[in-house]
Amino acid sequence: MLFSEICVGITLGMVILETWSLPVQNSSAVDESRLRLKRTYSGKKIHPDEMNAMDQILLANKRVKSVMGVSLKDGDIARSHLRSAISCPGSNCRWPKSVDGFVYLPYIISSQYNDMDRITIETGMLDIASVTCIKFVPRTHEANYVDIQPKLGCWSFLGMTGGAQTLSLQSPNCMWSGVASHEFMHALGFVHEQSRSDRDYHVTILWENIIQGQRHNFQKHKTNNLNTAYDYSSIMHYGKYAFSEDGEPTIIPKQDPNIHIGQRDGPSATDIHKINILYDCGSTSLCTDGHLQAGSAGSALQPAAENISPSWQPLSPAPPTTPITCPLPSAVLHPALCRSLQLCHAICSHPCLLPAL
Repeated sequence: MLFSEICVGITLGMVILETWSLPVQNSSAVDESRLRLKRTYSGKKIHPDEMNAMDQILLANKRVKSVMGVSLKDGDIARSHLRSAISCPGSNCRWPKSVDGFVYLPYIISSQYNDMDRITIETGMLDIASVTCIKFVPRTHEANYVDIQPKLGCWSFLGMTGGAQTLSLQSPNCMWSGVASHEFMHALGFVHEQSRSDRDYHVTILWENIIQGQRHNFQKHKTNNLNTAYDYSSIMHYGKYAFSEDGEPTIIPKQDPNIHIGQRDGPSATDIHKINILYDCGSTSLCTDGHLQAGSAGSALQPAAENISPSWQPLSPAPPTTPITCPLPSAVLHPALCRSLQLCHAICSHPCLLPAL
């Protein structure tokens, strides 16, 4: 009897340990996620591990035609305020930049989310905030803010629309940090990568394979591409079978048909670069062997050059004993998240970022 009890205890302990080791990106996975699924918007069978962020979004949004008068375009962009911040006049669609060089994006988050949901959503924020000048801050009195709600499906308005703007992340269907980052990038003003004005030089749209009535989701936008290369690995890219009618591809890369397009882990390096350009974040740090390159102008933690105050010091690696003037009133990263975010060691270990314990 004692032997059997010990065995049960060991087995239970192994199960608990294995459960706690699940990655944040796959927090919505269940037992059947290991089985082959049939795309509910096409006849293509795909393993869940092969799905990118947009695949998951389209899966979650299959039944979303309108939510309280808000219809969706391009799969997950709230239609009533459709406009591209990267081509809108002036800076009306962008969130304003503060005098300290940061762009503060106020938000409120529904109390309906559980702790794991909040961690997933906040990880999506950190994947952007940790390497740009964008800072997501809980709303206090700001007139313009993002209202994060577990409504039906995953979707967002495009850019700053004025007042409260809903960003929907349904639980559990949208509970991937990459999905959260995707929707936050819409809120920052970015359209899907294959909607770029120059996309026809890089991908072929197979119109005949697209579901009837869904071809409008493949329209190009008049975009300012910020002098960046087309990014097949963008978190904002459709999957190869998006809106497929018969399971055949709807998007084929011209460079190499076998290139994987889209992903689900978080913003790509080019996604981050575009945010930094659009919001004039200044030079971003580059990682080499897990460390910041010497002579970099800092990272998203440093404001644009013209707004640098005398208190700013270069955020290059330094031992904790080195005197450093930290411009941050509080920590923006928790050390426990560094591993999941796969950030530069120097960024995660910098004393300016570590909270007092």
